[in-house]
Amino acid sequence: MKITKVEPFIVHLPLTSDSISDSTHSITHWGVVGAKITTSDGRSGYGFTGTHAHLASDRLITACIRDCYAPLLIGEDASDHSRLWRKLARNPALQWVGRAGITHLALAAIDVALWDIKAKAADQPLWSYLGGARTDRVEAYNTDIGWLSFGLADLLAGAARAVEEEGFSRLKIKVGHDDPNVDIARLSAVRERVGSGVRIAIDGNGKWDLPTCMRFCASARDLDIYWFEEPLWYDDVEGHASLARGTSIPIALGEQLYTVDAFRSFISAGAVSYVQPDVTRLGGITEYIQVADLALAHRLPVVPHAGEMSQVHVHLSYWHPASTILEYIPWIKDHFEEPIDVREGVYRRPEHPGAGTTVLESSFDRYGKALA
Repeated sequence: MKITKVEPFIVHLPLTSDSISDSTHSITHWGVVGAKITTSDGRSGYGFTGTHAHLASDRLITACIRDCYAPLLIGEDASDHSRLWRKLARNPALQWVGRAGITHLALAAIDVALWDIKAKAADQPLWSYLGGARTDRVEAYNTDIGWLSFGLADLLAGAARAVEEEGFSRLKIKVGHDDPNVDIARLSAVRERVGSGVRIAIDGNGKWDLPTCMRFCASARDLDIYWFEEPLWYDDVEGHASLARGTSIPIALGEQLYTVDAFRSFISAGAVSYVQPDVTRLGGITEYIQVADLALAHRLPVVPHAGEMSQVHVHLSYWHPASTILEYIPWIKDHFEEPIDVREGVYRRPEHPGAGTTVLESSFDRYGKALA
């Protein structure tokens, strides 16, 4: 399977809501930015990273794919993914300009596309190609009902609908108001509305400082919070470790960490309880597996961040023994050949060969953007 083409792409897909906000961002579209890799036997693999659909920065990623990675891949055997990952990830010239950020997002797209090709060539879903499912149940937690931009009435209605009509038993609510007491009031109302049997996680998206988080956690002690995600600035290892020592609420993080080394720093410091890798931020599936294995070695659960909502994290969650539950944000699921399928709060196992990352041609046609 010699690589004959590496074709970058940018697709900006509208959200299911007009717009959403967390404590640090407001967006109306999700960017699917990546590459289609074609081989000499006619197979194609798709991989991408997820962005906030900013065209200028998305073009930096596709330029890296086109100008830096594609020349290193043409003529190579697509099945030799381990060597190709190192060829790209440890390239001296590219290391000099970035070991995270743009170059790593581009690497994620390439690596996922190569795994997609390998699983398709084997005519197996990725979870089967990797060695088979180790469970018949991956629970979903619904993030899409909990945005900070939703007023209290909409927040309560969405939480009730998710639990009572759609069968979710896990929710995630965004926090991060300038006055944390507003968040305490919102969480208290949600807890009262859905009852004690529903597990509620919260996500601060890195906004608050340590003293604010400590006061907030003390006030939230009786709300039975399942985890506090990204309470502090993303790279603050010691701050997260201090918070973890000072509260009984478990800490979750990982969507803003780009390398296995970054995860190791947080895990070694006792700064995280729920490990949240994302194949589109890490160097693809190859580095995701390294992080998941690291978490498993420390007896920590893996709960992937899944903003892009293709099937790739579903495949990995069914396969890897550290995985327990998976995020549900269904913005763009229907733009793939095999959409994710959640029933009564549980992910259906994917059936199509590949990694579940093949974007519909109709979505390319309607929402694709020019690369320059």
